[in-house]
Amino acid sequence: MKNPSENQIGTTRRDAMKGGIGAASLAALGTSAAVPVAITTAAMTITTDTTTAQAEQAIAFGTLTQPATGIKMHPDYARTIAQMAYVWGWPIVNMMNRKAMFAQAPHPGHLNGVVPVAPTGQVGMLSDYVDPAETFVTCPNQDVVYGLGFFSLDEEPVVAQVPDFGDRFWVYALYDARTDQFGQLGKPYNSKPGFYLLVGPNWKGLKPDGITDVIRCPTSLANAIPRIFQDDTPEDKKAVQPVLNQVVFYPLKDFTGTMKTIEWSKAPNIPGPKSTGEETKWVVPDKFFEELGQALDTVDPLPGEEAMYQQFRLLLDVAAKDPELRKVLIATAIDTEEKIIHPFFQWKYNGRPAGNGWNRSTNNAQWGIDYYNRTGTARSNMFDNRPNETQYFYTDLDGAGGELTGNGKYEITFAKGEEPPVDGFWSLTLYNDKHLFYPNDLKRYSLGTKNKNLKRNADGSLTLYAGAKSPGGDKEANWLPAPGGNFSLYIRAYWGKEGILDGSWKPPVIKKVS
Repeated sequence: MKNPSENQIGTTRRDAMKGGIGAASLAALGTSAAVPVAITTAAMTITTDTTTAQAEQAIAFGTLTQPATGIKMHPDYARTIAQMAYVWGWPIVNMMNRKAMFAQAPHPGHLNGVVPVAPTGQVGMLSDYVDPAETFVTCPNQDVVYGLGFFSLDEEPVVAQVPDFGDRFWVYALYDARTDQFGQLGKPYNSKPGFYLLVGPNWKGLKPDGITDVIRCPTSLANAIPRIFQDDTPEDKKAVQPVLNQVVFYPLKDFTGTMKTIEWSKAPNIPGPKSTGEETKWVVPDKFFEELGQALDTVDPLPGEEAMYQQFRLLLDVAAKDPELRKVLIATAIDTEEKIIHPFFQWKYNGRPAGNGWNRSTNNAQWGIDYYNRTGTARSNMFDNRPNETQYFYTDLDGAGGELTGNGKYEITFAKGEEPPVDGFWSLTLYNDKHLFYPNDLKRYSLGTKNKNLKRNADGSLTLYAGAKSPGGDKEANWLPAPGGNFSLYIRAYWGKEGILDGSWKPPVIKKVS
C-alpha cells in the first residue's frame, strides 16, 4: 500500500470517527504522511499490539455512558462548560460569520472599494496593496496583493487557477473552518502552474481531465487568501498585473481547461457596512450560543474532542429548554469576551517570547488542539500562514519594557547580515492600537524588502525609525510614522531560512532615544 497523503490521512480520520473509532486509535495514526493505514467499513487494521489495544479502547468510547439528558443543570456548572465552549468556538464562529457576510457579494469585486469579496465558490482579488482604510481584518500588510473568497466545498468543488508567477513569491493560503491551513500551493512548495481542484471531506468524484491535482479540505467551509509579492515601485506594480488577472477561482462546473482572466483593477466596488475605526465585530457574545450548534456541525471532532463535543451539545440542549439558563450563557459569553478574549490583543499573550522583548507566532495555521494560540491569533491577527511560509514577530514594548507610543522616538537596527534570513522577503509594519494601519501623509505603513530606497549605515547595518515625528534628512526614507498614542511593531519573514525556523534568529532591540 502506498503511504497516504496528508489529505488522505484527514479523510481516514473522519471516516474512522464516523465508523465508531475514537480518540485513542486516531492518535495512533499521528500526523506523519508516512504511516501506512488500511480502513474497512467496520474497523481499522493496526499493525502493532500497542495500537491494537488503543483501537479496542477507542471503539469502546461509543459504549461509554454519555451525558444524561433531561437534567436541571445548575448555573455555575453551565458557566464552567460555557466558558470553554466560548474559547474553543470563537475562531469557528468568526469564520462562519465572515463567510455569511462576504459571500453575499453579487459578483467578485471590492467591498467599499478596499477589500476583495466574491460569491461563495469564487475569489475576489485586489490589484495593488490593500487600502489603509481597511478594517475588516486586523494586521493587514502592504507587502503582498491579497485575494479572498469563501467556499462550501461539499456543495461545489472549486477550481483554483495558478498562473506562471516566474520568480515572484506567491502563496495561496487555504483555510478550513478551524482556521488550519490545508493543501500546499505556493512558491515554497514549488507548485506548478495549472488548475487545482479544492474539494470537501465528503467529495467522492474522480480527478477531471485537465486538473493538475485535487486538494481535500477536512471541512466543507473553507476559504482562500492568495498572497502575491509586489515591490513598492511603479514598474513592479505594472509588471504584476497580468499574473494577478489570472488568479481566478470558480466552481468546477465552469471549468473549461483554459485559463480565465479577470481584470482586477477594474473590478466593481460593492457597498458594505461603514467602518467604526476598529475591526468588524465578527463574534457577538449575545449571539454566540445561538451559533455554537452550527459550529459543532461544521467541524468533526479532532482526536480526543469527542467528549468535549458531548458536553457542549448537552449545554445547548439544556439551555434550549431553560430560559434562565440561556441568560446565564449570554452573561458568560460577555464576561469571557472581556476577560479572556480581549487580552489576546496584547502581543505578549501571543505565541512565545522571541528575544529582545518580541514574541513570535507558534503553531500558526496548523493549530490542531492548541486552542490558546488559535483563539489568540483569531482575535489579534487572523489568517496567519504556516510557519514554513511565514513567521511573525510582534511587540507592544521597546527593549526596556516601556510601551511603544508616538511621543517616543525609536530605532530598530539590524546589524550587517542580521536582517531576517529569508528565501522570500521580510518587512517591518507599524500598527495603531487597533492593529490597523495609521493613516499618514507619507502613505507609508511598512518597510522592508519591497523598498528600494532604504538608507544603510556606513557599517552596512540598517536602522529603521518609528515615532510620530520624522527623524529628518536621509533618515526619513527609513521612518515609519506613528500615531500619538500606543502602537505596535510587527515583523514578517516570508519563506524563512533555518534561523527563522529554528528560532536562532532574534529580532533586534527596539531602542528608545531622547
